[in-house]
Amino acid sequence: MIKIIKREDVDKKFTTIIRISAVLFSLIFAGMFIAFIGYNPVKVFTQMFFGAVGTHMRLQETINKVTPLIITSLGMLIAFKMKFWNIGGEGQITMGALGASFIALNYGDKIPQLPLIISMIIASVIFGGIWALIPAIFKVKFGTNETIFTLMLNYIAIKIVQYLQFGPWKDPAATGFPKIPTFNQNAILPQIFGVHIGIIMAMVLLIFIYVFIKYTKKGYEIEVVGESINTAKYAGMNVNFIILFAITLSGGLCGLAGMVQASAMEKTLSYTLSAGYGYTAIITTWLSNLKPNYILLTSIAFAILLQGGTFVQVSMQIPSAVSGMIQGIILFFVLGSEFFIKYKLVRESK
Repeated sequence: MIKIIKREDVDKKFTTIIRISAVLFSLIFAGMFIAFIGYNPVKVFTQMFFGAVGTHMRLQETINKVTPLIITSLGMLIAFKMKFWNIGGEGQITMGALGASFIALNYGDKIPQLPLIISMIIASVIFGGIWALIPAIFKVKFGTNETIFTLMLNYIAIKIVQYLQFGPWKDPAATGFPKIPTFNQNAILPQIFGVHIGIIMAMVLLIFIYVFIKYTKKGYEIEVVGESINTAKYAGMNVNFIILFAITLSGGLCGLAGMVQASAMEKTLSYTLSAGYGYTAIITTWLSNLKPNYILLTSIAFAILLQGGTFVQVSMQIPSAVSGMIQGIILFFVLGSEFFIKYKLVRESK
């Protein structure tokens, strides 16, 4: 008989070896699948890498994908630290973009660029935060399942923007094409070396969240609530307030990613603007082991995978699903490795 036993002491070296092994095995398994469908896996992975960083333009595109991944992953991290499974990143990104777009479309030509950008940032954080706060309130008051709740809100947010795009906000100058007007130049994030300053915002937020989690009282309270609600209550913490605060912050960060996408990339609002970053950020957050300093590495890795996947679709005529398949395999192996970190299999003697 094989028995599952919880490991008592897990050292850092063992944990690192297991996680690195999981990533390596996932790449080997993905390579086997690529070979099975008739492609050379070595050539595919090589082309994906050079398709992401091989030229200055490709590198710029990769950085543009890193930015929303970092910001959204930081938002996910806050929620996951508290074991609140926020799967609503897509909706929160979309609503954040909606808030920023409202400011851009109504005041883009009326106020200077700096106060306009700041106003858009504030609006995106508020809209994204409120969208995350809704399931948090229901969780606190009625004990609802936040996974399903946040997931369903994704579709509602997208449909709201789709309604605006095809209806009240449709650009009358687009000759019937369902498009929201392009932002005024004041509402577009400036660029440095060909890359918008959203990447600087992402780096600042990385440092901020690291300090917030590690060195502030509120960050400590979030971790305690995540470990044990009963312990938090025993310590006199206001658990409900901590949950509501943390999830609002989580949604606000995701909303900020929406502002970056709307202002720097799309330069307008579109119901397809979130581009799957809300779901990909779930993977990057888990791969980071819920540590802000590792989110940069996981986000870069997946931005390379996304940009490289787009490149090989054209250069090697590989189906678009291959990139998503590789992401799924990596997530499967990494999540599976957590089992072997926490538990071990032993043969039970008769």
